Amino acid sequence: MKLKQLTITIVTFCVAAFSGIKAASATSFSVIADGLYNAGGLSFSPDGNLYITEAGIGGSGACVPPSSGQGNSLCYGTSGAVTKIENGKTERILTGLPSLALPDGTGAAGPRDIKFDAQGKPYVLIGYGANPTFRDRNLGNTDLAKIIAPDFNTNSWTSVADLGNYELTNNPDGADVDSNPLGFVIDGNKLVAVDAGANDLLSVNTDGRHLQSITAFPKDVLTNPVFPPSGTPSNEPAQVPSEGEVVQSQFASQAVPSSVAKGPDGAYYISQFTGFPFPEGGAKIYRVGADGKPTVYADGFTQLTDLEFDPEGNLYALQYANQSAWKGDFDGSVIKISPDGTRTTLLSGNGLESPSALTIGADGAVYVTNRGDRPGGGQVLRIENTKSIPEPDSALGVLVIAAFGVGCLHKKRATKLLRNGAVALK
Repeated sequence: MKLKQLTITIVTFCVAAFSGIKAASATSFSVIADGLYNAGGLSFSPDGNLYITEAGIGGSGACVPPSSGQGNSLCYGTSGAVTKIENGKTERILTGLPSLALPDGTGAAGPRDIKFDAQGKPYVLIGYGANPTFRDRNLGNTDLAKIIAPDFNTNSWTSVADLGNYELTNNPDGADVDSNPLGFVIDGNKLVAVDAGANDLLSVNTDGRHLQSITAFPKDVLTNPVFPPSGTPSNEPAQVPSEGEVVQSQFASQAVPSSVAKGPDGAYYISQFTGFPFPEGGAKIYRVGADGKPTVYADGFTQLTDLEFDPEGNLYALQYANQSAWKGDFDGSVIKISPDGTRTTLLSGNGLESPSALTIGADGAVYVTNRGDRPGGGQVLRIENTKSIPEPDSALGVLVIAAFGVGCLHKKRATKLLRNGAVALK
């Protein structure tokens, strides 16, 4: 891994989705780390250093079948890690974590997210991406599909909660048994996590007690969905229609929640990646309040992987790809949603590809794990100048538009598809 000095400046204009108000943003970004292996979540510790999870590349150990039971198996290793960026230097400070991946190191499950509590204690979420029945039977005692508490000084950790076993014994959504925890947030003495495979939101005390499901997310019924054409390459061929197969006009797709953030109102906000066939504009942001019932806060997104609020109450949403993933174009987007609903695309494409997660720094910059589906090719981007330019109805806004011109906002066949930011078709 090495530090890259690369800065790109982009000027974008977009139209607010709900209000019709135009907003503009001048954004620049730099690559502050690269060479990461299936980079996942990232978080600042109280001492100001940035920590990133790497899901690794699996290994040559025992294997488990993918969720659909078709395609290549996922094989176990201990190549997962947590990496720290301090004073511009990148260092792996926790190694030997469990990892599960396809033979080429893609589709990796492993360390997926990291958070620090108010006292600076770290917690790490480990993904899985398969039926938990096979985890202990095939792999032995591993920490896949669990939340752990690491000790960076001793390169060791303890298990806090087993989310995979909860899915195995409870299966809150009533669908196929599958577990792939992807993101979590610390709320006082609770760890609140989403399981993309189980389609639910869970809560557990930081001491491991009272693990329970808060809610399960409903399936989406798609009308006239667009499927990959026959013959499209896929690790799991059951997803691709056979030649001459009649494509359904109504198709039930699972929710696949991908991350959770706590809002200024105390509610939880959950991003949706969506299940196969990844409908463009089909992803939602759910709000779960005190009653535990999910309602749609915002929609019209494509394959969301993360959410984060800034101190002003703006919500940042991260799109893994702006088109259905099976099309092979992985240009993603960072979209800011202001409290009044105005949407501004801060960055779309132009080097932002299959991003996994984001966080907001004390400096106001947005930090993103980029190319999160690529073993050895992952990056951390620092996106600056995230404040909106004065809107076009102001005198300065008119001058800006005159100078630069105007563009606009980019705008069970099995469905549990997300594995640590990588698309592993099921």
